[in-house]
Formats: sequence, C-alpha cells, structure tokens
Amino acid sequence: MSNYKTVFYTLGMLQIILGIFMFVPIIAQLLFDQFTSAFLISSIITIIFGSLFIISNLSHEKKISLQGAFILTALAWISIAIFGSLPFYFSSLNLSFTDSFFESMSGITTTGSTIITNLNDAPKAILLWRALLQWLGGIGIIIMAITLMPIMNVGGMQLFKISSIDTSEKILPKSKQISLRLFLIYSILTVTCGIFYKIFGMDYFDSLTHSMTTLATGGFSNYNESIGFFENKYIEVTSMIFILSGSIPFIAYIKFLSGDKNIFIKDSQIKAFFKVVFISILIMLIYLILFKNKSFSTDIIDISFNIISILTGTGYVTTNFDDWGNFPLIFFLFLMFIGGCAGSTACGIKIFRFQLLIHFISNQLKKIIYPRGIFIIKYDEKNIDDKFIASVISFIFLYISIFFIITLLLSSTGLDFLTSVSAAATSISNVGPGLGEMIGPNGNFYELSIFSKWILCAGMILGRLELFAILILFLPSFWRKY
Repeated sequence: MSNYKTVFYTLGMLQIILGIFMFVPIIAQLLFDQFTSAFLISSIITIIFGSLFIISNLSHEKKISLQGAFILTALAWISIAIFGSLPFYFSSLNLSFTDSFFESMSGITTTGSTIITNLNDAPKAILLWRALLQWLGGIGIIIMAITLMPIMNVGGMQLFKISSIDTSEKILPKSKQISLRLFLIYSILTVTCGIFYKIFGMDYFDSLTHSMTTLATGGFSNYNESIGFFENKYIEVTSMIFILSGSIPFIAYIKFLSGDKNIFIKDSQIKAFFKVVFISILIMLIYLILFKNKSFSTDIIDISFNIISILTGTGYVTTNFDDWGNFPLIFFLFLMFIGGCAGSTACGIKIFRFQLLIHFISNQLKKIIYPRGIFIIKYDEKNIDDKFIASVISFIFLYISIFFIITLLLSSTGLDFLTSVSAAATSISNVGPGLGEMIGPNGNFYELSIFSKWILCAGMILGRLELFAILILFLPSFWRKY
C-alpha cells in the first residue's frame, strides 16, 4: 500500500507542476489581448486534483518498487494528457473532448499530429500551450529514459543503466540530481535555439514556441505550413542543428561536461545515428536528381531537412514531399520506424536496437559457417548476453506487430491503405504528419473518426513509453506480484 501512496503522491506533484505551467499561456493572453478563462479554470482544476492526491498520500515512503515504477510511468503520461487537454476543451476552438485529448496526447508524447485545422488564426495562448506540452514531454522522456526505463528493463534500455542507480529503491533520490542536470542542459539548448531563430528572422513568440518544439523533436508549429511558412534557409539549418542536438543521448552531454570530451565522436550509437542521417540524405538526393530532375544546389537543404525531421520523429515540414513520388513515401515510412538515439527526445525503435539486431544476424551467419565457433556480441565494449538480445528482438517484433494491428483497426473505419499505414506508423513512432492527402504534410487529423483518434492516442503512448511499460500492466501476474 505504501508504494501506491508513493505513486499517487508523485502524480499529485506532477499535476501541480502542470497546473502552474498553465499560468504561462495566461501571460500570452494578456500580452496579445486575447484573455479567456480557459487556462485559469484548467489550472485551478489541475492544481486542486494534484493537491488532493498529495494530501491523501502524505504518509508515503521515499522509495518506489519496480512495479510502482511501471504504474507511475503509465499513469503520469495518461494523467498529464487528460489534464493537459482541459485548455483545449475550454478554449474558443470548440473542440470535443476526443479532439482535445488527441491534441494533448500528441503534445505530451512529442508526436506532433494535430487536429487544429487553422493554426495561423489559433489563439496565441493555445499555440504556446501546445509548445509547452511538447517541451515538457521532451524533458520528461529524457529523464525517464535515463533513470526509470533502464531499471525497468524495457526493451533493452537496461544497456544504458547508470551504475550509481542499480536498484529501483534508489530511483527517486538519485534521479533528483540527474534530473536537475538534464533540465539545465535541456533549457540551455532551448534558449540557444530560440536566440538563433530570433536572429534569423522569427519574432519573439515564434522563436519561443518553435525552440521548445524543436528541442523536444515534437514538430508542433504555429502555422499550417510548418517551418516552410518562413521560407528561410537559415531558420531551416538552425532547426536541423537543434533537432539533431535533441536526438542524441542526453547522458552524452552530462559525460561531456564531466570531462569526457570525446564522447560525441566515440559513442557508437551517436556515430551510427549520423551515418543513417548522411546515407538517407544521399539516397534521397540521388533519387530526386536522377528521376525528378531536381538540382543539388536548390534542394539539398529541403531534402536534408525533411529527412532529419522524419527520421527523428520531429515532423516539421518545409515542402509537400507527397509530390516527390512513390519511392520517397516508402522511404519516409521506413525512416519513421528507425528513429533517433535512446535517451534522447527522438522516437521510433531507436538506433541501438538496429545495431544489436545487425550484430545478432551477423553472429548467426558466422555460426552457420563455423558451427563450433564462439562469437560474443559486444556493444560499446560491453558483452551482450542472449537474454538481452532476446529482449531487443521481442521489442522489435512487438513494435511491428502493434503497427500492423493499428493499421488494421484504422482500415476498418474506411481509411485508404496509405492513410491507414502512415497514420499507424506516425502514431507508434511519434512522428507527426502522415502520408497522403488527408494527413500528409499539408493536412491534419481532424477528419478522422472518433474511433481512429482514440486508436492513434493509444499508439502514441505505447510508442513513447517503449511498449512494455504500458502492456505489462495488462498482465494479471503483474498485479498479483504487486
């Protein structure tokens, strides 16, 4: 029972923090003379519920079990999505609860899919709230990926376990120190991004909101045309740099500041990530030059931007890549699954899992040629055992299986094949825009059915929390042990 109290006490703290952040858009309402009671009411409701959770669980212990960590992870994201939807529901946009929850879940999971049909005329406070949700979701997933998920042994994330946090009972006290450092690094990168956006032509409000959604690799923009609205190559290059900054493991920043000056060039996951980026850009560039008569000088930035945005799950767009032909659509769908690095704000299956899968396949081939040989899989000079490889392979298999299930469910609502497949991929990979006329780079998710939106919300949280952190809660044995 004490662990339940710890979980709900922590949830109460998170809700109060969320309620306090709701006062930030109120400032925007006053500055732009657009004041309504939406954020004030939402903040009061959120803080009251958070306070009730805290008051009713004051006798909690300052530690949490492994089962408690799973419950806290799931409930934290779901509750934030619920209370984060209140400003949308009470706003002048006249959104249903389903649409409000979809927008909030898309924000907090840094997915970037939107149901708002006219962003250009949306209230400034709503645009700021969308950016804040993604910014909070970005720092939230970084902290969880570095502190909670390695302890939870989620899909191979134990590979990134910090030696000083070797048991679940040490999560809460030790994570406070790590979280503070991560928060400072994340904030400094966000501010730096915003400064460059302002220098290169954005106004103060746009530079603020876009810097938050860039570092979070979330992709929410203030305009229907996304980053393409600005038609500014300097802004696009700045965006690419800071998207990449948010897509590498944040533990690398801590190691760099602690004296490991070569971490960014020796970390195998970071090196593999940038190789994937470079090869992907090269493939798309060659295709467009040979088959679409594109020129290198005018299109290299457009190609690089959209490749990086899709690969990392950011979802910003600068052009309608639906017009590039069929191959880019299939290629982008493939990139959605890859994602960025573990311990970053990026989404997808993650680079390290593909690295381990390639090592495993290579070893299996070697065993066929040399049946008596002994081959050890290593990752960053660490020996990887069969149990660990099994967890990675099972994660990839489950990821693809859930993708197909979501695709089937969406197609049952009457959606065409391309829309169903890309919507499923963009939800579980937390990318943002899909493919096709309806949900493509120039579309949105407003016209989807209520059932489709709830299915996509489920896909978003499953993908963001690495599948197992949610699915394990549906096992009866989990609750019996707890």
